[in-house]
Amino acid sequence: MVDMKKQSTIAIWEGCDASVKEALHRFLDRWQPYSTASKRYSIFRLVEELIDPAVAAYAKTLPSSYQGHIPGAGTNVAFSTIMQLVGNAAMVRLQRQLLRAFVLTHDKQSGVDRCFIATLETLIELVMACRRKQPSTKDMGGLNGQRLKGFCRFCGARAELALFAEGESQRDIDEHLRLSNLYCSAHRPRTPDGIWNPAYRQAMRSVTQFDIELARLSRQCAIRTEPLAKSGDELVDAYIFRYMLGQTLHLADESQLRNLARLMVDMKLTDRKKQILALQKLGFNQSDIARRLAIERQAVSKALRSVPDCFRLSTP
Repeated sequence: MVDMKKQSTIAIWEGCDASVKEALHRFLDRWQPYSTASKRYSIFRLVEELIDPAVAAYAKTLPSSYQGHIPGAGTNVAFSTIMQLVGNAAMVRLQRQLLRAFVLTHDKQSGVDRCFIATLETLIELVMACRRKQPSTKDMGGLNGQRLKGFCRFCGARAELALFAEGESQRDIDEHLRLSNLYCSAHRPRTPDGIWNPAYRQAMRSVTQFDIELARLSRQCAIRTEPLAKSGDELVDAYIFRYMLGQTLHLADESQLRNLARLMVDMKLTDRKKQILALQKLGFNQSDIARRLAIERQAVSKALRSVPDCFRLSTP
């Protein structure tokens, strides 16, 4: 699960190394004027100043076999230098490959391993955020460019201000325009006529579950060869593993993953339904499923009827 204190910018994974986490918070406090497009405020320079020392210090605490899984660790090439040389998109792919190799060859789920994986995931989030970062000085028709611009808090759509900043919004600017920097047009707190938006209220009530589903999907995307959702329930993990095998999503597909998490929550794909679907995939009939889960057979039947076709697993 990620630390949502800075959810609108960089997701910091729970268990991330404390020194790297602290460096990221200092990075976020200063990064507003920085971007990859700015010469005066190059975001690579900010990474060099704040992140490189923390990554280097953390790498020194690790066994030598681990250091090869952090870009630049154990060499004279800094993390920020590799980012700049290969580009952010290629850097994310490189980090993913190194993380996948670590999980397949070293990961024993020890405390050190969990911290290492959470730290690498957080560094991937950092690079993706740097890739999305827009210059704060971009002409936005008089709107405040310092406001955060990114995904909607509740889904994979871009926030209204982000769309406008990227030139994709067709809305006309007028003195009454109030573009949200946290929500898309579907999830903004109030509708244009000033009344509370029911979609916002519904999403706000389920925001914790949205974050949980998104974290599970993201973890499973990182490693597709085994169940890795880490829900705390073997059957739920098995369902997410099987479901994601049928998808073509990767961790870099952030918008699609966020929309999938939103759909799971909105369609009420509960953990109980995931358990039932996983057992059905294993060949259990409804009576067997009911006995296994200690529930009524009618409850199994009702749950299966309520599951949309898009979330069903092919039966054996």
